[in-house]
This record gives sequence, structure tokens and C-alpha cells, in this order.
Amino acid sequence: MLPLHEKIPADAPHILIIEDDELVARTLERGLRRHGLRATLAGSGVEGLKAARRRVPDLIILDIILPGMDGYRVCQEIRSDPILQRVPVLFLTAKAREEERIAGFTLGADDYVCKPFNLDELVLRLKAILRRAAPRPSPSQTFQSSEVQAQADSGNHNQCSENEQSPAHILRLGGYQLDQRVFTLTTPWGKRVQLTPMQFELLSHLMHHAGEVFTPARLLDEVWDYPSHTGSQDLVRVHIKNLRQRIEKEPRNPQFIRTVPGFGYTISAEGS
Repeated sequence: MLPLHEKIPADAPHILIIEDDELVARTLERGLRRHGLRATLAGSGVEGLKAARRRVPDLIILDIILPGMDGYRVCQEIRSDPILQRVPVLFLTAKAREEERIAGFTLGADDYVCKPFNLDELVLRLKAILRRAAPRPSPSQTFQSSEVQAQADSGNHNQCSENEQSPAHILRLGGYQLDQRVFTLTTPWGKRVQLTPMQFELLSHLMHHAGEVFTPARLLDEVWDYPSHTGSQDLVRVHIKNLRQRIEKEPRNPQFIRTVPGFGYTISAEGS
């Protein structure tokens, strides 16, 4: 943790804070600086979008209750902007109802934290998001290495044959096709779904480990990259629910992303 007077490195991650409560905004700014992160403040949605387009941030902390354009609309604008659409967004808000969290995730938020919040935990979650957003091997490289491991581990002849007939960037399972170059999923009935960054990470992880059961805590560790005992398991449940709404033919009776009562979630190697 850096003393406030110490200069932050020029290449430190840049966080844009869109928050109209000056006390909250300044508290966040000081907290981020102590942890070696740069911060820019914006007091409204319109001001925040202008700031983001002038200088693309590494991550955006976004309140929902803002003057003029609210945070939901700001998130929509971010996700529809070719320059900003891949920037991670964390909602930091007093809106705590489940339907409000679902609305945030549906619009493409990477995380959702309710006020009042613990600053140290928030910083841990921010850093986890930044690690996920860091440059990584191309989707085709990731797919090829995962495919080799999956074949060695499972010996599932049908699954391997299906993958071997696909381009390297296409992951096929149970009639679903995940395009790892453009982050889209095509369902067995031909629906094409543009996944949010977090939806892609979650679905890709489950598909690459088909047949394996994941607890919410394990998904927080392996997909969200959160340290142990950090983050709410509700975050996983809401993402699973929202993902099912988008890709299952009958979301109330899911056949692809299955629940294993008392344990967690899995995708069958045979799919739906």
C-alpha cells in the first residue's frame, strides 16, 4: 500500500469513478491511490462518458443513481461503444434488490457491489477484474491447449471428435457453438447470442470443463479470480440465472447449464 504522498507509476491501472456523491468519490480516490491505482472522477453519467472517451480507462466504477443519465443508461452506452465496450464496469450503488443486480448484469456489468462497502474488499475485487482483463493468449491458443487437456483427461470420444472437426476458435458442445474470437454463442436452435465479457468467461470455463461440478466459491476463485472468502456467492447465482435466460430454450428447466443440488453447477458433456 502506497503512502498518499508517493507518486503512482505512470503505467498503473487507470480507474474512472462515476459518482455524484463527492464524499464517496473522494474516499474511493484516496483508497485507490493508496493501493497504487490512478483515479479520475466524474460527477454525472454524461461527464463520465466524455471522460472515458477522452481517455479510455482500464476499469469504470459506476453508480446507478446519478443526475440526468442514470448508471444503467451509462452502462448501455459503454457496451454499445466500439471503443469502450470491452472496458470492465463495476456498479457501486445503494440499489441492493436482486432484480436491480440482475438488471446491472444484463447490461454487461462485470461486478456489482452494494453500499455501504468495505474499501479493502472492493480493491481486491477491482484488482481481480483487472487481472482478468489483462492481455492473455489468443482464444485459439487457449482453446487448443484446453482441448488437448480435455482429451487427455476425459477420453470422451464423441466430444473430441466434435471439437476436432471445428475451427480452433470454435468450441462445440451439445449443439452449442462458442466462438472465442468474437465472444458469441450459437444455440442448437440457431439463436446467436452476443455474450458480455463476464458471461463469456463463465461459459467458456464451464464448457472447457464439461462434466465437472463447480461450487459458487470455486467459480469465484477460478473465473472471477477473487481471493478466498472474497465476494458474494450471489454474484455467481445471478450470472448463472441471467446466462440461462439468454441461452437456454426453457430457462426454468435448464438442460445445458445444470444445477447439482447441494453442490453447484455443471455442463453435461453431452449438452442438452
